[in-house]
Amino acid sequence: MTTIAQRTDGEPEGVVDVGEVPPADPPPAADPVERLGPPAPADRLRGWLVTLAVTLVGGLVRFWDLGWPTDKGTPVFDEKHYVPQAWQMLRNGGYEDNPGYELVVHPPLGKYLLAIGEWLFGYDGWGWRFAPAVAGTLCVFLIVRIGRRLTRSTMLGALAGVLLICDGVSHVQARMGMLDIFGELFVIAAFGCLLVDRDVIRARLATAVREGWATESVWGPRLGLRWWRLAAGVSLGLMCAVKWNGLYFIAAFGLLTVFWDATSRRAAGVERPWMGTFVRDVLPALWAIVAVSVLVYLGSWWAWFGSETGVDRHAVGNQLQGASWLPDALRSFLFYEGNVYHFHSTLITGAPNVGTHPWESKPWTWPMGLRPMLYYIEQTPSPLAAGCGASQCVSAQMLIGTPALWWLAFPMIGWSLWRAFARLDWRHAAVMVGYMAGLLPWFAMFDRQMFFFYTTPMAPFLVLGLTLACGDIIGRARAGSERRNTGLLVVAIYVGLVVANFVWLWPVLNGVPISAAQWQAELWLPSWK
Repeated sequence: MTTIAQRTDGEPEGVVDVGEVPPADPPPAADPVERLGPPAPADRLRGWLVTLAVTLVGGLVRFWDLGWPTDKGTPVFDEKHYVPQAWQMLRNGGYEDNPGYELVVHPPLGKYLLAIGEWLFGYDGWGWRFAPAVAGTLCVFLIVRIGRRLTRSTMLGALAGVLLICDGVSHVQARMGMLDIFGELFVIAAFGCLLVDRDVIRARLATAVREGWATESVWGPRLGLRWWRLAAGVSLGLMCAVKWNGLYFIAAFGLLTVFWDATSRRAAGVERPWMGTFVRDVLPALWAIVAVSVLVYLGSWWAWFGSETGVDRHAVGNQLQGASWLPDALRSFLFYEGNVYHFHSTLITGAPNVGTHPWESKPWTWPMGLRPMLYYIEQTPSPLAAGCGASQCVSAQMLIGTPALWWLAFPMIGWSLWRAFARLDWRHAAVMVGYMAGLLPWFAMFDRQMFFFYTTPMAPFLVLGLTLACGDIIGRARAGSERRNTGLLVVAIYVGLVVANFVWLWPVLNGVPISAAQWQAELWLPSWK
């Protein structure tokens, strides 16, 4: 069995074989180099082969019959907003110009990506869903790599990929011409970059300890340029350029990376690790996570700044009068952003200009997916719903979180919080940061009109939390064979249930025509109707 270096801050590090789960609460190690530990598993080739195999399966599932369903050849649900806006960008060279309605209330990046598929395949279901399907496939790829890095187990990394493939939210959003799947892609890319940055910095500190210069200053050494943290800032900026909820993840991940810096310095034996982090790391973190994100976000508006007829591009001189020290373009941009903020802040349930939506949901229902969304439905005698082999047929597409995953959200949260605070398991804590960044901010605006698809960026962290719990069930690498075999059996049964649940929901996740009786059997809860 391969040896594992231990850390005092609750982290296992080192090389493990497939299926071996390192302990998250090891005994203290006296040597700082052992506490920092080597970052990567040894089975690199096997790890990449498994990653590619799981990603291939994910791609096949995401792309299967991608052009269905449509509303008689037109977009369904909120595709009706973003798909024509993306097409308009193709026509105009990258910007939207519908000032008569001002319904351009999200940044442009997601629509740029939709436009790529429309440019390649035309204005049809395949065209406007191609980029989301690619993004959904990349999410599977990333979650396998992230799961493997978190657990130091290729088997558990693959398990994370299988769970994400079978997640109904990620699956449906990857097959819709909407924006949210791009947010999921960029947030888990940022999370993965920060994980790699953490390992790289610990490796640098281990080198500093080994060579004897880690404690030359009470603050510890300078850690140099951190390309992976910079990449995380770029990813978070891209997420904000899709939707503004990326701001919550900027705040959460910024605090997370600074906390990791402090614990890494402490593990290296630095005399004043927290002050060292404040002096050495906080300003670089603000630059990499916040400033870079802002620059990336502004850069996503390049076409709007270069346009003449973009929405509110020339607000100065029209809606805005008088002189200002700000350039006219930036002043018009801030006016436009203010209009967007006003739209979102006044989107209040029951307001005269908003009303109520039959599929609205509130954030306290999201962890278990108690109120899904109906995107599309056709019933006989419509020819679109025919072909189910029964006298009455239904073709419907619903956004449903696979119950075998989502109904375990609260046990997962409870277990992860216990592991994080009682056992100082940094892995569970990191996953909870990502999950809560996608959930908690919405409670501050609970009177706003909200929908279940807002949970899309939460889905990968639900999967990672469940993957870590499965690793805990399997047990430590040094546990007895009977204990581990029992754990493996329990996890295998659970994964089989998840796959079976996903297969059962397949018709209503994809709009496959089914009998009216089966349609009713798919609706497990009264709130699903």
